[in-house]
Amino acid sequence: MVTLTGQTLTFSEVEKILFNGEEVVASAESIEKVIASRKAVEKIVEGERVVYGITTGFGKFSDVYIDKENVEALQLNLIYSHACGVGDPFPEVVSRAMVLLRANALLKGFSGVRPVVIEQLLKLVNSHIHPIIPQQGSLGASGDLAPLSHLALVLIGEGDVYYKGEKTTAMKALTSEGIFPITLTAKEGLALINGTQAMTAMGVVAYLEAEKIAQQSELIASLTMEGLKGIIDAFDEDIHLARGYQEQVDVAKRIRTYLADSQLTTRQGEIRVQDAYSLRCIPQVHGATWQTLNYVKEKLEIEMNAATDNPLIFDHGEKVISGGNFHGQPIAFAMDFLKIAMAELANISERRIERLVNPQLNDLPPFLSPEPGLQSGAMIMQYVAASLVSENKTLAHPASVDSIPSSANQEDHVSMGTIGSRHAYQIITNVRRVLAIEAICAMQACDIRGKEKMATKTKIFLEEGRKIVPFITADRVFSKDIEALNTWLKHGVFNLENIEIMTNNN
Repeated sequence: MVTLTGQTLTFSEVEKILFNGEEVVASAESIEKVIASRKAVEKIVEGERVVYGITTGFGKFSDVYIDKENVEALQLNLIYSHACGVGDPFPEVVSRAMVLLRANALLKGFSGVRPVVIEQLLKLVNSHIHPIIPQQGSLGASGDLAPLSHLALVLIGEGDVYYKGEKTTAMKALTSEGIFPITLTAKEGLALINGTQAMTAMGVVAYLEAEKIAQQSELIASLTMEGLKGIIDAFDEDIHLARGYQEQVDVAKRIRTYLADSQLTTRQGEIRVQDAYSLRCIPQVHGATWQTLNYVKEKLEIEMNAATDNPLIFDHGEKVISGGNFHGQPIAFAMDFLKIAMAELANISERRIERLVNPQLNDLPPFLSPEPGLQSGAMIMQYVAASLVSENKTLAHPASVDSIPSSANQEDHVSMGTIGSRHAYQIITNVRRVLAIEAICAMQACDIRGKEKMATKTKIFLEEGRKIVPFITADRVFSKDIEALNTWLKHGVFNLENIEIMTNNN
């Protein structure tokens, strides 16, 4: 059980909730803050004070006063009118993350909602009822209005959900779990949708996958080092300490650990003096990706515990301020950085694939073919990798440098952070497939060299990988191999320190 406070949610806890089904509960202290904030909203309504989003319209309609007898209709109309997302839905795990993060943000006690709204969100998490939320339609400022409106629909018994592996209506799922729809009152609709939880949820899931892929990329690169008889001297600690980037030092150390007892790596001058950059510069390139991942993780952890709606309520309602915490610029930047950093892992991986298959660059059979000429071997696998990295270059174009005015120019600068997070996830999906191709080629090369000469740790990876993709003895439909290894990389549990490999169904 994870206790939410609005202040302390960690990546470790999020991972347990998203992938292990851990249940959540609100802390008593956070609920007290929520109650105090709610009393302030009720006082504003009763006193007929003019406060944005509570007794006024929204966006350009912020100057339109709303009578207290219409405040409930105002919130319902808000959800209906803003629930206009389009396109394919977010992955179910992202929807689950969105519900979780919205509940955590409201528990900070600055939003003025009733505890029942948060309780309803937590019931969705604990009952595994996940709103079906279209991916497209958010500008990433004024919050993720369209996506979060689809989330809010489920609280009131409308919209569609994922439930027990099926798509169904929200009302049917709620009824199955004995959950009653709620009626949104003053401020609550706005508090639910005026936030960055769509881009942040997508970013969190993307980051968790990116971190795993980055770890796996080093082990796969180590197999390539053996398949190409790479020069281990380039990973000497002194080189990397001389530059000073800790992440670079760490990558080099992990590669040395993986290859510690390998008989396939070489020393400088033994076969050649220097390797190509795609081998020699693994610590520098992969290390720079880790620098970016560390930055992204820091920003996401802040945003997971941030108050991002508007207005925010302070001092028991004496201070209600309209600001811009819903603006997604910090996450937009982080997602664009993530896109670039992960695209580079695929770029350098594809260059290693080329060195594995190109007979002009190695002494292996051309294209690792079992019968060169009659059989093409891994020739077209490199084409696929090249296609994926080229697609990534397009997706890596920063979303955050774009903006477009909305709401009659009231909202005249936006972040496009949700687009950035979606594209980051697409890139990460492509990166994993490129690494799957590298792993297939590297395993083939190592088997040709003689797996008995491999390092202990890389040999374990190869032996487990061979249970997924057999040695290439003849041409076959390699698409199946790529997808099988891609699935294994995505769902496998790798204890990389000891190279213990298991699988699960996350």
